[in-house]
Amino acid sequence: MRPLLAVPAGDPADLTVALRAALDGSGPAILPLAPGAPKPSDLPDEVPVATAVVVATSGSSGTPKRVVLSTAALLTSAAATESALGGPGEWVLALPAHYIAGIQVIVRSLAAGGEPYAIPPGPFRAETFAAAVDALPAERRRYSALVPTQLRRVLDAVEAGDEAVVRAVRSLDALLIGGGRVADAEAERARAAGIPIVRTYGASETAGGCVYDGVPLQGVEVRVVDGEVQLAGPVLADGYLGDPERTERAFLAGPGRRWYRTGDAGDWDGQRLTVTGRLDDVIVSGGEKVSLAVVEGAVQELPGMADAVVVRATDPEWGEVPVVVTAAGGTDLPTMRAVIGERLGRAAAPRRIVVVDPMPLLSNGKPDRVRLTELAAE
Repeated sequence: MRPLLAVPAGDPADLTVALRAALDGSGPAILPLAPGAPKPSDLPDEVPVATAVVVATSGSSGTPKRVVLSTAALLTSAAATESALGGPGEWVLALPAHYIAGIQVIVRSLAAGGEPYAIPPGPFRAETFAAAVDALPAERRRYSALVPTQLRRVLDAVEAGDEAVVRAVRSLDALLIGGGRVADAEAERARAAGIPIVRTYGASETAGGCVYDGVPLQGVEVRVVDGEVQLAGPVLADGYLGDPERTERAFLAGPGRRWYRTGDAGDWDGQRLTVTGRLDDVIVSGGEKVSLAVVEGAVQELPGMADAVVVRATDPEWGEVPVVVTAAGGTDLPTMRAVIGERLGRAAAPRRIVVVDPMPLLSNGKPDRVRLTELAAE
């Protein structure tokens, strides 16, 4: 066993020191805490010796969990990312460091012999992100990672003609985008702007993104069982802290390997993975099954709706219906219903549009789907 220490993640420099010690064995395992968050009263004093980090999930669509990650899983993921991107480099940290995506930016930086360049605390701004990118050494490869909401702000700045942002983002060798679906229209905007985005898929339980642009990282295996995406490989977490029953449900022991049940629906052709949504996001509307993820993807392709989130709401006539929540409201409801109805069927046509400003987000930049569902009900 080894000690477990709760470490505030508000200062990336302090967290980097603690994380380095956790990875090389000279210090305790760590649980990064959100800025201002108290130490959990139920946190154990010790964890298995292989553990380096315990990371809390965002709980964007359910109950948060504490995921146990080993040194081997974190460093294997960092090495596979380095290989997939073309070599080691310097990283800009623009994500909350108490979530896996931010933690992995630090791990990749340490594995490459450096430390991340962190943007200043506070709301994300394309200008401050560009300044951090400009601070990276010019002689090394340049990387960063953002969530889709942050990417949209960068794209807005680029398309508004901010030359500093344009110069900075085009100097990147890769910009990883994870933590949510990137609409094809958004990806095309990024390509047109000369931004080298890489769409990633993964979870805290896989030490972060482990499938890049549909292709698994080295050592990662993919299968689809009864429509569910399952992942295996050395990047898998050891389980959930203090929750053996949940661990047993999520991680399946197979011949020579363990599989993580993602809960996502998808298709695997043997080379490329396509994630189509959550298995639990299917509603029955008027007797027809409707995937909210599929509706959301179609809505996001409409003008001005790139930020749209589609949630469920009860309806006295139809049982459940799709409802669109957006901060932009770029497409009117009749047009949206006509387009989506023709493309996906009448039951998939959103029943209403709820405009909120600002969009409720979690601290990692993901939409707060629990809150958005509440707003749709109201």
